[in-house]
Amino acid sequence: MADLSHAANALPDRQPEVWEKVPPRNRNFTGREDLLLKLRQGISTVTAVVPQPQALQGWGGVGKTHLAIEYAWRYRSHYDLVWWIPADQRVLVPSALAAMAPFLGLPPASVTGVEEAAEAVRRTLHSGEPYRRWLLIFDNAEEPGHVEEFIPRGPGHVLITSRNPKWEDHFETLQVDVFARSESVAFLSKRLRGEVVPGDASRLAEQLGDLPLALEQAGALQYETGMSVDEYLEQLDAQASRLLGVNRAPGYPLSMTAAWRVSVSLLEDRLPEAIKVLQCCAFFGPEPIPRDIFRRGNKALVPRLSPILSDPILLAKALSELRRFALARIEPTARTIQVHRLVQALLRDDLPEKDQREIRHEVHVLLASGAPTDPDSTDKWRDFEELVAHITPSNLSDCPDERVRRFALTIARYLYMAGNYQSARAFLNDFIGQWSRISGPRHPDVLIASKHLGNVLRALGQYGQAYEVDHRTLDDMREVLGPDHTETLLTTNGYGAALRARGDFLVARDLDLESKQAHERVFGPADPTTLRVMNNLALDYALTSDYMAARRLHQETYLAQSDATGIGKPTLLLSWNGLARSVRLCGDYSEACDLGEEAYAYGLQGLTLDHHVTLLTAKDLSIARRRAGETAEAVELARDTHSRLQRLFGDEHPDAMAAAINLSNALRTVGELDEAFAIAQRTVPRYPKVFGSDHPYSHACAGNLAILHRLLGAPATARALNEGAVRGLAARVSRNHHYTLTCSINLETDLAALGETDRACALGEETLGRLRALFGENHFLTLACAANLSLDLRAAGRREEAALLRADTMRRYERPLESGHADALLAEAHERLNCDFDPPPI
Repeated sequence: MADLSHAANALPDRQPEVWEKVPPRNRNFTGREDLLLKLRQGISTVTAVVPQPQALQGWGGVGKTHLAIEYAWRYRSHYDLVWWIPADQRVLVPSALAAMAPFLGLPPASVTGVEEAAEAVRRTLHSGEPYRRWLLIFDNAEEPGHVEEFIPRGPGHVLITSRNPKWEDHFETLQVDVFARSESVAFLSKRLRGEVVPGDASRLAEQLGDLPLALEQAGALQYETGMSVDEYLEQLDAQASRLLGVNRAPGYPLSMTAAWRVSVSLLEDRLPEAIKVLQCCAFFGPEPIPRDIFRRGNKALVPRLSPILSDPILLAKALSELRRFALARIEPTARTIQVHRLVQALLRDDLPEKDQREIRHEVHVLLASGAPTDPDSTDKWRDFEELVAHITPSNLSDCPDERVRRFALTIARYLYMAGNYQSARAFLNDFIGQWSRISGPRHPDVLIASKHLGNVLRALGQYGQAYEVDHRTLDDMREVLGPDHTETLLTTNGYGAALRARGDFLVARDLDLESKQAHERVFGPADPTTLRVMNNLALDYALTSDYMAARRLHQETYLAQSDATGIGKPTLLLSWNGLARSVRLCGDYSEACDLGEEAYAYGLQGLTLDHHVTLLTAKDLSIARRRAGETAEAVELARDTHSRLQRLFGDEHPDAMAAAINLSNALRTVGELDEAFAIAQRTVPRYPKVFGSDHPYSHACAGNLAILHRLLGAPATARALNEGAVRGLAARVSRNHHYTLTCSINLETDLAALGETDRACALGEETLGRLRALFGENHFLTLACAANLSLDLRAAGRREEAALLRADTMRRYERPLESGHADALLAEAHERLNCDFDPPPI
C-alpha cells in the first residue's frame, strides 16, 4: 500500500511504466489540498481484501476532472500503470480499456476484438499480474450501469468522476463543491499572474459563486484583455440582469451563464469566426474533437463554416482565441479540440431552434466528410475510434442525409470489425428506430442497417435473434431491392450463417448453393465476395457429411483466394484451415497434419500466435495430430490453444468451448480420464445454453461425455446419454449423418458393456450399413464401426461372421496401420474404438 506520508506537493521523479491518455496538468491548479488528502486516504482504504473504488461527485464545473488529473500526476510514483478512461458513454469504455492490452502482455484489440481485449484486461488487472499497483480513472461516468461491469476488483485503485449522486449507492464517494473563498482568491491570483489584489479577487469570486469553471473563464478574459475587476463585474451584472429578464439557460448556475456570456460577447466583437467555430463544437460530444475533422471537411458543403475551414490561417487564429479565452482546450500534440460540456450546453441553449438544427446538420456533414472509408482496415481504426464519441451527442441518427447515413453504417461496421459488438448493436438499434420513423421500416437504409445488426447478433452468440432479423431482412430486401441486388446477396450470406448457427445445415447448404450461383452471375467467379460464399458452401457440405464435396470446394476456394486481390490474411487462413479440416474428415490424417502445419506456420508468421484464426488453426491441427496417433503433441497443442482461447474469450465463447472439447478428447486418448471428464462435465452443459438444447452440437457433445462415463465405470449413464443424442440427432440432421452415426457406434459399445450383446450386434449392423452407403468401405468411421462390430459378433457366438468382418477390416486398415494410425493400432489389439466429436466452426 502506498505511503500516505508522501509529501502532498512532491513531484516524484519516477514515472509509471505505463502512463496513457492522462491529460496534462492544469498549470493554474491551486488549493484543494484537503480534497487531495481525503482522496488519497479514501482511495487507499482497504476493506476486506481489495481497495474500494472512489468516486468524485459534484455539479458540472466544480473541477472534478482537474482534481483527478492532479491526483494522477501528484501520486504517479505510487503506480506502475495509470490509465485514463473517458466514460460518459458506454461505447467509449471498452476501447479505452482494450488499449491497455499490449501493456499487460495481452494480444491487442486488433487481434482479439475490442470487447474480448477489454475483458482480458479486466481479468488481468484483477489478478494483479504483471502489475499490482495500477490506477484507472473513469472520467465523467454518469451512469453506474454503463461502467460497473468494466471496473476490475483487484489490488489496484479505481477513481471515478461523475455528476451523478447515485454513485453513493455503489462506492465510497467524495463530494466536490465549489472553491472555498480562499481557494478562489489563490486561483485568481495565480491565473492573473498576481495582477489582482485579494479584495478584488474576493469580490469577483463572490459574484461568480466560487465556481472553478467560471473563475477560469473570468481570469482568462481579464488576463488576455487587461480588463479590470470593476469593469468585468459591470459586464457580469449586465449579463446576469439580461439573463434573469429572459429566463435563459435554466438549470445552470447563473454565475456560470453570465461569465460565459461576458467572454462570448467580447470575443464576438474581436473575432466572430471564433464564435462560429465554438458553436459548431457545441454540437459535437464533450470528448476531444479531432482537429483533422476540420481539415478533411474543408470541401464539405457547410455554409456557416466553409469560409473558415477553407482559410487555414483564419481557422488557426479562431482556435487560438478560443484557447486564450478558456472557451476551448486545444491540445497541439494530440491535435484535438475540447469544449467543456457545461459550455456546450450553454451555447446550444443560447441559439434559436432553427440555428441549432442547421449547425447540428453541419456537424453531421463534417463527421461524414472527415471519416475514413474503409472500416475493415485496422490501420484506420484509431481514426474511427476518435469519431465514435460524437455519434450520439450530435444526434446523428436523426439526419436523413444519404452521406450521413452511409457514414453511420460505416461506423457500425467499424465497431463490428473491431469486436465492439455491444456498442455496434446499440448504435444499430438507434439507427433502425430513428430511420424507420423518418423514412419507413422498409427503406433501404433501414434494411442495410438490419443486415449489419444480424451480423452483430451472431457475433454476440445470440443466434435466435440473429435468425429472426436476417430472415425478415432478407424477405424485405428481395421484395424492395430485388434478389440480385448487392445488399440482398450480402444479406443472403448472413442468413446462411444464421441457419448454420441454428443447426439447419441442409437449409443453409441449399441457400448458399443458390447464393453462389447468384454471386457468380452478378460479381463474377473470382470476386472476393463470391469466394467467401464458396467457403461458406464448403462449410455447409462438411456439416451435411459430404466431406469429399467440402474438400474439393475448399481446395478450389483456397487456390482462388491465394491469387485474388482484396483477400486478407485471416480470410485466406480460414480457407486454408478449412481445407485441412475437410482432408481430416475424409480420413487422410497424415495429409491433414501436413496441411495444418503449413497453415499454422502461416498464421504464426502473418497474424501472430494469439490471433483468433491462428488459434482456430492450431485447434484443428491438434485434432489432426490426435487422429494420426501423435497424441503427446496433440495434447500439448490442445492445452495451449484452449488456455489462450479461454483467456481471450472466456469459457462460453463457441471457439473456447470447442477447444475445451478437443482438450477433453485428447486427454481421454492418453488415459487422463479424470481431467478429461472434469473438462467435459463443465463444457458440455454450455452447449445448450449457447446454441440451444436441440442443436446438433449439443446432442453430439453429450456423446463425448457418455464415452467418459462408460470408461469411468458408468455404462448405464453412457447409454442414456447416447440414446438421447441419437434420438435428437436423427430428428435434426437425419439418421444418415456423421454425428448420428458416431453416437450410434458409441451406443453399440454401451450396450455391449451392459451385456446386451444381441442388441449391440443389431445396432452395429444397421449402423455399418448406413456408414458404407454414406462414406464408403474405407472411411475411418466405417472401419471403426466394423472393428467394434466384429468384437460383438464374436461375443454373440457368430464367430465365422466375426472372422470374415475382422479380416476385411484389418485388410483395409493395412496402410493406416503402417503409418501408426491410432484406430488401426487399437483394432489390431482387439480393443474397442471410441468415436468422439469435435465441433467445427459454423
